[in-house]
Amino acid sequence: MARQQTKLTGRQKAAILLISLGPDVSAQVYKHLTEEEIEKLSLEISSVKKVDTGMKEEVVDQFHQIALAQDYISQGGIGYAKTVLEKAFGEQEANNIINRLTSSLQVRPFDFARKADPQQVLNYIQSEHPQTIALVLSYLDPEQAGQILSALPQEMQADIAKRIATMDSTSPEIISQVEEVLERNISSSFTEDYTQTGGIQAVVEVLNGVDRSTERTILDALEIQDPELADEIKKRMFVFEDIVILDNRAIQRVIREVENEDLRLALKVASEEVKEIVFKNMSQRMAETFKEEMEYMGPVRLRDVEEAQTRIVASIRRLEDIGEIVIARGGGDDIIV
Repeated sequence: MARQQTKLTGRQKAAILLISLGPDVSAQVYKHLTEEEIEKLSLEISSVKKVDTGMKEEVVDQFHQIALAQDYISQGGIGYAKTVLEKAFGEQEANNIINRLTSSLQVRPFDFARKADPQQVLNYIQSEHPQTIALVLSYLDPEQAGQILSALPQEMQADIAKRIATMDSTSPEIISQVEEVLERNISSSFTEDYTQTGGIQAVVEVLNGVDRSTERTILDALEIQDPELADEIKKRMFVFEDIVILDNRAIQRVIREVENEDLRLALKVASEEVKEIVFKNMSQRMAETFKEEMEYMGPVRLRDVEEAQTRIVASIRRLEDIGEIVIARGGGDDIIV
């Protein structure tokens, strides 16, 4: 007879699990958590007054089942895990375990689609409603989604990009329906929590995977439809640290274009990799001068650094727009012949 499951939050279960495991094992678990997670979990543990034996066994059992399911997933995916769990625990309990697993371990929907060829996914979704296409693309790897977006009709591209950017949350029922149609052989269960997807960063990553002409078409259309959204997307398309993907000739052109003061500020908190590649593209005398001046700058305000980096990024994109430099991206229009 199945034990009656107690209604506990995920954090309460985690606290009870650590209490059950003892201080030595719990200390090892803490090493893998962030400071915020440690603080919240410690607060939860401190609020636990008494845990009866039945509750401890229930939580430990659930943890053990989820660990087993995760191991099965690593062997053959969610479908395989569900089949094995059904044989071990029955269909209802297997569904419960998969539900807890997708919530606890954040198993992302459309896992099979991310392993598929982009052309296969394109063949299915190209005739679907733009919102459905946007939903699927937001779950794919950026490079894969960029290839699919590039292959869609131009008149659809900006609309879909906008839908990805403005997508906030999608109900598990809709995700499940779309995924089931896309891959009937994989059975997935989802919790009642709404799943975060889309957003501006998602469309930025997708656009970084498309060819330059597709990017221009989409951004030009968005400039007309939603100028603020287009501006926010462009700000995130290329950040200062991305200067490392430029070739030496492009970096040298950027150095000539920007103000020395902006470059000194931008490099002040840049990674060693960025500093190295920038100094490498200066004359030895200029690089030595820059290093000396940066050393004597003293502390600088983060806001000033960010503003300097923003101005440099704007210059980089302007140089790309007029064809003086090339930023490597997906597609084939960046090949130099």
